[in-house]
Formats: sequence, C-alpha cells, structure tokens
Amino acid sequence: MEHVDVIIIGAGLSGIGAARQLQDKCPDKTFAILEARDAIGGTWDLFRYPGIRSDSDMYTMGYDSKPWRDAKAIADGPSILSYVVEAADERGLTDKIRFDHHVKSAAWSSADATWTLTAETKHGEQRQISCNVLFVCSGYYNYDQGYTPTFAGIDDFTGTVVHPQHWPQDLDYAGKRVVIIGSGATAMTLVPALAKSAANVTMLQRSPTYVVSMPAVDPLAKLINALLPEKLAYRLIRWKNVQFQRYVYGQTRKHPEKVKRRLLGLLRKELGPDYDIDKHFTPSYNPWDQRLCLVPDADLFKAIRSGRATVATDEIDHITATGIALKSGEHLDADIIVTATGLELEVLGGAKYTVDDEPVNFPETFSYKGMMFSGVPNLIYTIGYINASWTLRSELVAEFVCRLVNRMTELGARRCVPRLREQDRGMPGYRMIEDFSPGYMQRGMHLFPRQGDKDPWRNTQNYTLDRELIRNAPIDDDVLDFSDGPIAGERATPAEVTRTAA
Repeated sequence: MEHVDVIIIGAGLSGIGAARQLQDKCPDKTFAILEARDAIGGTWDLFRYPGIRSDSDMYTMGYDSKPWRDAKAIADGPSILSYVVEAADERGLTDKIRFDHHVKSAAWSSADATWTLTAETKHGEQRQISCNVLFVCSGYYNYDQGYTPTFAGIDDFTGTVVHPQHWPQDLDYAGKRVVIIGSGATAMTLVPALAKSAANVTMLQRSPTYVVSMPAVDPLAKLINALLPEKLAYRLIRWKNVQFQRYVYGQTRKHPEKVKRRLLGLLRKELGPDYDIDKHFTPSYNPWDQRLCLVPDADLFKAIRSGRATVATDEIDHITATGIALKSGEHLDADIIVTATGLELEVLGGAKYTVDDEPVNFPETFSYKGMMFSGVPNLIYTIGYINASWTLRSELVAEFVCRLVNRMTELGARRCVPRLREQDRGMPGYRMIEDFSPGYMQRGMHLFPRQGDKDPWRNTQNYTLDRELIRNAPIDDDVLDFSDGPIAGERATPAEVTRTAA
C-alpha cells in the first residue's frame, strides 16, 4: 500500500492552494491529492449553469502566492476554473492528484500512527493509501446532490425540471418560459443569464434576500495595477478588499438598521420608485444574518427593468402540468422549472472516520480553532468564511498544517491531538457557524462539530482574529498534545456538547 506524509482530499480551490503551500513550506514531505471527480476545480468544475460566477472578489478569493490577473474582480466560473488549473499546472501538481478516488472511509491506527484511506472509483474498485497527516479540503456540501424540497404535483409537470448543481449542457432555454425557484446567489446569477434568450424568466421566492450591486471591474484596483508592480499591487488590493469586507460586515453587526436602510435605498435607485421593494427585496432578517447577494454591474436589476425578468414573492401550492400554482391563486406558466433551492451539507466529504476502530461522531467533538477535532489525531479540515472569501481562511488553515507538520518533525512526534482541558469540560456547545441562518445551514449544521465559548475552541469567522489565533499563535499550547501515546479522554460526551444557541 502506498504511503505518503500528507494526504489532501479535494483538488478544488482549497486543495490546490494547500498543495502549493506544502511544496513551499514542507519541501521534504511527500503528499498526494485524492479527488473524487475526473478533473481539477471542485466547485468550479462541478457547477456549469449559465452565468456562474464568484460571489466574492477574486483578489481575496485568489491565492496569496498567485496574483489574479483578469480585469474582472467578480469573475465567471470558467475563468476561475482556468485559474485553479493553471495554479496546479505551474507547480506540477497534476501528477500528485489521484483522480476518480472517492474517499469512503478513513481509519486511524494509534499503533501505526497513520490514517488508512479507502477510496472507491466510479467502476466500484477499492483503492487504499495511508498517510500520517490527513488534510480534508473537500468543502462542506454534497457534490452528488443538491437540496430539492418535495413539491406536490411535480410528476404532473410536462416540461423540464433542472437543479443548477446538475445543469444539462444541452438544455435549450431560448424562447422558453423559465421559472427559477429560489432567492439566493444561484438564482440571482441565473436570472440575468437566462433572460438574454428566454421568452421570460421569473424568480419565484418564498421570502426576499438582501442584494447589492458592485462593478465587475474594480476601478481602484485597475488604477493600482496600472501604477504598481504586479505583486505589490495584488497585495495592496487584497488588503484593501479585506478591510472593506470587515468594515461592511462589522457595520451590519453594530448598526443593522442603518445598513438595511442604505441597502434598500440603493435598490430603490436601481429599480425606481414604483417597484415594490418592500415585497420583493426587503427580508425579515438583518443584513448578513444570511449571505448578502452580490450582483455585478447591476445585471439582475437591468434584467428586471427591461421586463425580461420578474420577481414573484409567494408560496407554492402545487406544480401543475404547465407551471406552478401559487397559494395566492396565481399561476406561473413554465416550460422549464429550475430548482435553485440550495445545497445539502456534508461533513468531511461524507466518509466514515474511525479512531482505533471506534467511529468518530463529529457532533460529539469540539472544534479546535475551527479546523481540528477534540480527540481526533492528525486530522485537519478546511471550512471557509461565510462573511468573506472562502480562500482567506483556507490559506490560513493550510499555513497551520505546514507549521504543524514541521513541528511534529522537530519534536519527533507521530501524533498530534487536541485535548479538552479540565476547565473545558462542561463547556457549552454552539453550532460551528453561528449568527448565520440560511436554510442549508439550518438543515445540516447539527452534523458538524461544535464550537465552545472560549479560545481555542471558537470558530470566529473573523479574519483578523483568525490571523492571530491560527497564523501567529504558537503551535505548542496547552491543548495540542504531541506524543506517541494512547488516545483517551479528549472527546466530549453528548451531554457536554449541548446546543445552547440558535
């Protein structure tokens, strides 16, 4: 059986970024990347629906070590995919990837101080590979299926039903009547893209989402790029955008009503005084209690103003042969129904994890700095930000992994495990991501480890705090145990990990 020092699960934006850092900071370590699909790119290879784009600026979503060179800060999916593929190719990482390796189980052996992974190919073949440190960069949603609620009468519909996660590349929507069910970033991306050739597009939402427009090309970034050398310009623009993201999010926490008024005021300027902003674009929650939807160059609003797209805020009664019957009594005629109804969350790629033959029940663990698990050795998991670019945090976590691997080598330790200290026992348990309430989080966050009410058991979702907690804090603390000894007593009991906050 093949053995390497580090295994990375996932060849998407996070996984390729992690591999680049391992090359730079741990040049003497061997590693492999296991990818369930047949291609690099993760999310950006999977999602192929019209108009797919980033929902964060690419100066913070790109790698610190690889400047984003495209003029558009809000980039389309194919451009992002090309960027990730190029980031892998220029470092020779493609040779490190085991494609078509869907990890089904990971078993830790204290006797051997190794993880043994069993992966399955699309033809059902079983492959095994072992490592000392396991780094999971597979994201937090199920790649095999998205979330689709049960709609009464859906089998009666004579048209086409599509979920954006599995968009048919041969779908012809030109001249068709399209209804998109949903109000998140995917729906708002699809509306202007489909409206270019569809007969009409309706975004059907049960409740509104906050939306803001930003230029696809950042004019200040364009100026900085023209005046400064590439690497310096990239660092400066990245810093500027991080500070702007922090400021906006901070204002939503401190002055939610003020931010709400500002956002709705901008919408009224875009859609005019006669548009029913209260009904279609005024959520019942505060800004950033759910993700703020970003639309580039006001494309969504332009589609609405042109009459090519409309928004319907209502509840579905049932699906008919020719469309959707609403509870208000109205009927939306449709040739195509797009169920942009969200994601299904999945913990660590859905694999089964065991420690010395004992199953790991992740909700009964506490999350160390939002990336390791109490009582689980040599396992690190990347989960990004919900209020900023995912990559900002994934790069911090990858830095930590490199420091951890090097420190273990210095100490001659084969095992590192976060232990609950005496003062941590009885600590209240909160959802791993708090103050964020979209449906997919409500449905699936109970499957994840909990965070505590003190460091290092918090998942701050704050880039500034995380730089101190993850990047600058010493690796050796009173929680991480570096040793070769047996594992005992670190995991929380179900009684200790109690849900104390919504």
